[in-house]
Amino acid sequence: MSSMPQVEPGLEPGQNLSQAQTQFFIPATASLHERRPRTLKHGDSFAVFDHSGDAIAGIGSPEGLYYRDTRHLSHLFLTINGMRPMLLSSALRDDNTLLTCDLTNPDFYGEDGRVAIEHDLLHMRRTRFLHEAAIYERITLRNFDSVARRATISLAFAADFADLFEIRGMTRLRKGEMLPAEVGADAVRLGYRGRDELLRQTHLRFDPKPDHLTESEARFEIDLRPGERCTLFLRATCDDAEAADAPLPKEFLRALRGKMQDARAARSRGGTLRSSNSLFNEVTQRSVADIDMLSTQTEYGPYPYAGIPWFSTIFGRDAIITALETLWLDPAIGRGVLGYLAAHQATAFDAASDAEPGKILHEVRHGEMAELGEVPFRHYYGSIDSTPLFLMLAGAYLERTGDKDFLASLRPNIQAALDWIDQHGDRDGDGFVEYGRFTDQGLVNQGWKDSHDSVFHADGSIAKGPIALAEVQAYVYGAWTSAAALFAAWGDGTRAADYAARAEQLRERFDAAFFDTQIGTYVLALDGEKKPCRVRSSNAGHVLFTGLALEARAESVVRTLMAPASFSGWGIRTIASTEARYNPMSYHNGSIWPHDNALIAAGFSRYGYRREAKQVFEGLVSAATYVDLLRLPELFCGFPRRRAQGPTFYPVACSPQAWSAGAPLMLIQSFLGLRLDAAEGVARLDNPTLPDLIDDLMLDNIPVGDGRVSIALERMAEKVVARRIGEQRKVGISVTY
Repeated sequence: MSSMPQVEPGLEPGQNLSQAQTQFFIPATASLHERRPRTLKHGDSFAVFDHSGDAIAGIGSPEGLYYRDTRHLSHLFLTINGMRPMLLSSALRDDNTLLTCDLTNPDFYGEDGRVAIEHDLLHMRRTRFLHEAAIYERITLRNFDSVARRATISLAFAADFADLFEIRGMTRLRKGEMLPAEVGADAVRLGYRGRDELLRQTHLRFDPKPDHLTESEARFEIDLRPGERCTLFLRATCDDAEAADAPLPKEFLRALRGKMQDARAARSRGGTLRSSNSLFNEVTQRSVADIDMLSTQTEYGPYPYAGIPWFSTIFGRDAIITALETLWLDPAIGRGVLGYLAAHQATAFDAASDAEPGKILHEVRHGEMAELGEVPFRHYYGSIDSTPLFLMLAGAYLERTGDKDFLASLRPNIQAALDWIDQHGDRDGDGFVEYGRFTDQGLVNQGWKDSHDSVFHADGSIAKGPIALAEVQAYVYGAWTSAAALFAAWGDGTRAADYAARAEQLRERFDAAFFDTQIGTYVLALDGEKKPCRVRSSNAGHVLFTGLALEARAESVVRTLMAPASFSGWGIRTIASTEARYNPMSYHNGSIWPHDNALIAAGFSRYGYRREAKQVFEGLVSAATYVDLLRLPELFCGFPRRRAQGPTFYPVACSPQAWSAGAPLMLIQSFLGLRLDAAEGVARLDNPTLPDLIDDLMLDNIPVGDGRVSIALERMAEKVVARRIGEQRKVGISVTY
């Protein structure tokens, strides 16, 4: 049972916030999808632009350039002769390194009201990338007219230095001080001193020198002969660090080379895959590129930030699940996540951050509001599942890599996490892990479905805590089976046997408390009075994922999840359409989340339901083909699939989102029955299958132990045949049917 710290009544230091605000909702004043946002990220900075490459300030707009949870550029708007250019096309490179926007002039009218310059005579190409907390842009203007033309190019800019939580809808009672702009011949410095006494600055530099430069606009007067072109450069730096004194065109090329080298290094770490289906290839290539872009290099290795724009920071749960999804392809991500989270594991009680000894991080924020305690997320531990998931990842990483030395270095952290489950996770001593926040600023619900209304009873009434979620018990089972494997690897057979026995005992207790024969599946949760929340939910699929479900229950769980009330045709809904709080447009009560579906499909595969796993895969991949950039978003609405139409989009979904990007990769592993055994140096395929849309699949240069393997899979009659490609013999291949 947990020894809970005493909590003083009232709010934590900081501002007075409404109850709704303490749940940190993201207000949907406008749809992100309709603006076709273009996102860039590098390290602790990210940027969101519209399809023309502009960032347009306004209520509800998340556009701009961000660094460590502060918006350093809130407005960037390009005009030609006082008018916005017309969009021709807008695209990100396949590896997400470069945004290119092709624009042209609209019709320009003279004083007599007649067209003075027809449209489509002046071409503008904006080429932009983000590198080391700075945005670089090259604007090339070319005259395709048969006569000389003069054009006035203007870049309007502003920096509001808003905290990300302000942009998400929170109202602050007091803010810091905007500083006077410093304007030079070719540069402008904008600044803000926060109430946390930190100075935050944005430094803009232009090349060539603008003809007119103010604190909010750079204007260039350009004369072009027929066929002539000219180039303008912009760099906006998010901190006070100055780049080299080289001319900006050279600095642009130097930074671009660095950006490309980073992308190549990330791609070379893990393996690659390709198939006979070009659309599938594009979806998976975008997934890999998104994970590479979202991953920030820390001292422990690559760490995938959760998603843009709302969650571009360290998250525990999201990163662990992303690492599990991608472990077979790129185990370096798993190592980076384990190392970082171990280093930032809680060591003491702290009510404001929901911290307890041994608990694993939920979220880290660096903005002014977090520094002042106006939001609790500076180092926040309010997730019930990060700790058992951390242990699951450690066990999976051991099997995948055989890296016992690295895991031995984490042994104190692993033991502390196991102790947290026993001493603090089980709050009432009933053998299940529950959650409940310590202050009214913490999250009410602390599973992955953390909306205020996501845990409820069959009649729709909100469950009162402490709450024991079905999937959290599954993760605890996975944590204990991982602990058994880890202690066995460390030569401690006694403790290995103890954790294996505890896992098996949990199966029987869990089944008795959570399985409901009337609804045909596991209940969503037990409330604080141990009353079951008799709701058909996707959470039950996670019970299959870790292997906690009894074999005798699997068929009923799969059938319930694949019934029309749950499976929309695009994927499995978070709750079934028959439930009291079902709303296909909600965040967690009827929507479809790709990562959720990937874990469920892995559970289907684990229990032998490959056909259903392939249905989930086909639904998600088909959904991706309707999305801009073929990118699976954080979630989409749970409306039924309609013939010859795409899915319905959720208005403020993050895109890209790391665990959504990882979903197709985990689905591939599921239908192949792929397990990479580093200890034996073998790639194992258990009854591999291929979806109908793929006839053959190549897994290339997959790391296994200290070797690599390439495998070609091809459909032949009723079987999928696997064969080795190349001369690498260090890794064996084992196929069972």
